Amino acid sequence: MMPTLLPPIIGDWLASRGWSLRAHQRGMLEAAGRGEHALLVAPTGAGKTLAGFLPSLADLIERPKEGLHSLYISPLKALAVDVQRNLLTPIAEMGLDIRVETRTGDTPSDRKARQRVRPPQMLLTTPESLSLLLSYPDADYLFADLETVIIDEIHAFAPDKRGDLLALSLSHLQTIRPTLRRVGLSATVAEPDLYRAWLAPGGRAEDVALVEGEPGAPPDLSILLPQDKVPWSGHSGVYAAKQVVEIIRQNKMTLVFSNTRGLAELTFQELWDENEENLPIGIHHGSLSREARRKVEAAMADGRLRGLVATASLDLGIDWGDVDCVIQMGAPKGSSRLLQRIGRANHRLDEPSKAILIPGNRFEYLEAQAAYDAVMAGERDAERFRPGANDVLAQHIMALACAGPIDPERLHGEVISAWPYRALTRAQLDELLQFVSTGGYALRAYDRFQRLVQEPDGTWRLAHPRLAQQHRLNAGIIVDQPAIDIRFANGRKLGTVEEAFAATLAPGDRFFFSGMSLEVLRQTEGELVVRASTKSAMIPSWGGTRMAMTTHLADKVRRFIADPSVWHRFPDDVHEWLDMQRYRSVLPQPDELLVETFPHEGLHYMVVYSFEGWNAHQSLGMLLTRRMEERGLKPVGFVSNDYALAVYSLEPVRDPVALFSADILDHEFVAWVEESSLLKRAFRDVAVISGLIERQQPGARKTGRQVSFSTDLIYDVLRRYEPDHLLLKAAWADARARMTDVGRLGELLDRAAGTIIHQPLDRVSPLAVPVLIIIGRESVAQRETENALLIEGEELARIAMARD
Repeated sequence: MMPTLLPPIIGDWLASRGWSLRAHQRGMLEAAGRGEHALLVAPTGAGKTLAGFLPSLADLIERPKEGLHSLYISPLKALAVDVQRNLLTPIAEMGLDIRVETRTGDTPSDRKARQRVRPPQMLLTTPESLSLLLSYPDADYLFADLETVIIDEIHAFAPDKRGDLLALSLSHLQTIRPTLRRVGLSATVAEPDLYRAWLAPGGRAEDVALVEGEPGAPPDLSILLPQDKVPWSGHSGVYAAKQVVEIIRQNKMTLVFSNTRGLAELTFQELWDENEENLPIGIHHGSLSREARRKVEAAMADGRLRGLVATASLDLGIDWGDVDCVIQMGAPKGSSRLLQRIGRANHRLDEPSKAILIPGNRFEYLEAQAAYDAVMAGERDAERFRPGANDVLAQHIMALACAGPIDPERLHGEVISAWPYRALTRAQLDELLQFVSTGGYALRAYDRFQRLVQEPDGTWRLAHPRLAQQHRLNAGIIVDQPAIDIRFANGRKLGTVEEAFAATLAPGDRFFFSGMSLEVLRQTEGELVVRASTKSAMIPSWGGTRMAMTTHLADKVRRFIADPSVWHRFPDDVHEWLDMQRYRSVLPQPDELLVETFPHEGLHYMVVYSFEGWNAHQSLGMLLTRRMEERGLKPVGFVSNDYALAVYSLEPVRDPVALFSADILDHEFVAWVEESSLLKRAFRDVAVISGLIERQQPGARKTGRQVSFSTDLIYDVLRRYEPDHLLLKAAWADARARMTDVGRLGELLDRAAGTIIHQPLDRVSPLAVPVLIIIGRESVAQRETENALLIEGEELARIAMARD
């Protein structure tokens, strides 16, 4: 058992800082003393990380020993580095003989090799790096005396595939070390019992003690309205660039969050154009090179920056106490996400975190107000958990096989003790083992897919030792879009852009990246060679799904629109907009689906106000246009945002109810997904994660085109000869959930038949203006586009808001 009392040396160190243990920190010590797993839910700045490590520090002080004692799992490499820095300071000041090291994809190979032979007492790593450690034959030795696993920002893992991989790894660690204690940390958990079940061995939530921190100071949160006006269109908030620069000038350090990498680059350029005092402002996102990110992080830590434009790459946990203001450019998309970002300011429990929301348009104002209300009321977005993914389990099986023979009976018991896989049957596991072994029935004749062989005693082992190296080169859960490197002519790497964007560039073209204007000199298969330019440039585009507004905020926005008694809280132009909608059309009740139809500039429009998010609306747009085509309505196209979908056609829609029947998911949806690139893209991802297709060979990395070519060939073979193949099922699950948000789409269609309010109009309505403006312009985030949207929005608004 670990000590329940604080060793005097830690108490003296806390006293020297003028600190004392908080109740939740003592609660974590007590849980450790009882040998219990624990989930700590406490606000940002409450000392969660210290609380997680305190029992380990106390135990190592009371019972010093060599070998790996505690494992810390982080969702971000940067967070592991930051925690190491913050741990080393108290360890050094207390004079403790405790080694703390990180192990991520950025760690040098010689240090990784040494860590397996002589591990530190505390190792800070990521789910992917932990899985790789478990793939070595000496894993049992390395983890033999492991006492504690600390999972930071647990909400960032549990509901997705990285959480599946981590849950499987935890189960295997528990087999190696049955007395292993698990600890989870989070500030934004809405349903703690779900996370307790996820964290617990065997899914027994009652085995995990819940420790809750005291609430911190309420945040100082506001919504910025430059010149007291909210634009009709746009979604970046860059119209407020001048005011943002002034906020940066007034504060010591300001974090400016954007929802995408492209918008971060756009925002940085707009801020720089307004930065007359040359304030030091940086940019940080996941496509920048490791060196560029580390440079910015160091400048932040040293207090050399006044402002930093960032994406989700800095959402989590980074403890920079000098950040005194956070700005959210555009809608926050969720109250939990906003709370996480707000917590980056002041990062101290007893001081209010100052944050400012800058909505991009009028619907985004309503969303910002909904997020404001949710945060001030302490409300969180509900989490959606789903069954563990089979492609992840296939990768885990291969990792274990690299370490030694696999006993399938023991493996099944271990896997079902991981909460996401609790319902996995032995037959399903045997199917997975056969897939990892041969690739499946249709591929078993090809030697390249033979990865496991079964021994006479029923155990499985690697078909060849070289497969272990191939697995370690290719393992991982995050499958990025095919990308190529950006380099200066001297070889210095700046980061990556996606191949699809690079394919649109020719020598002489310019684009903004890492806050610089770059001119393309030449392009090879693997890299883009550039030089710095002083001329204007375009903003890169990145693929992938967009962050959708959560159902929690969507419900609040619906209620705002339906209830005029709350409109007094809104700016005059937003109040007038909603009032004119009531006059010109109708205000839908929260449980109603408003569908407006009207002519505009020679076309017929149908606008659906469903508030189910961009991904679901894109899918619905594809399905409705297919159905309209079959019925002779001659659809021309569609456009969507998080709030509405607009379809335009040559013939008018007179009966929208007939278009929204629920069987659209059984017929048009299946046909559309199978004909589109969606399923192939999903198959590419699951084929890579499962290890069927390799991204890297020793000494070489395949291009995105080569990977896609390989997966497309296999996809076609399986569709023809083995349509019920395990990976095709996994690809369908991904395509339905991740790429189309079919859950929200299904909920929309289920209620549509009985709740549709059809409102024929003679002109565009006020609510329709924000979505109609982006027709033909939604693919590129450029400053010229933003300006054009503002101009066109005013003309559309003039038509919609006229009372005649």
